[in-house]
Amino acid sequence: MEKYMFIFFGGDPSHLSPEAQQAHMGKWFEWVEKLRNEKRYVAGEALMPGGKNIRGPKKAVTDGPFAESKEVVGGFFVIEAKGLDEAVKIAKECPDYDLGGIVEVREVMKFDQ
Repeated sequence: MEKYMFIFFGGDPSHLSPEAQQAHMGKWFEWVEKLRNEKRYVAGEALMPGGKNIRGPKKAVTDGPFAESKEVVGGFFVIEAKGLDEAVKIAKECPDYDLGGIVEVREVMKFDQ
């Protein structure tokens, strides 16, 4: 099994009613529980909006990220899968697609030590 990172973009539920937001979060909790039961879930966190960007050789610090809501990274998972095709299949279960969400699937690089 290899490790894959899911990077979640967009999928903003803020326009939903409080009840619909809670139901949507329930879908996320169900998905995480399913992945845990399958021994695939390694880690994951939601990210707060905002933060700081640090750039260039002078390490300039600016407020950010500032992007359209569909481009904001909202969180990540690390999962285990047999290959990229299987990881993509798992990512298709993300509950945010109905809200315009995007999932980027990337294999985690291994380093020999």
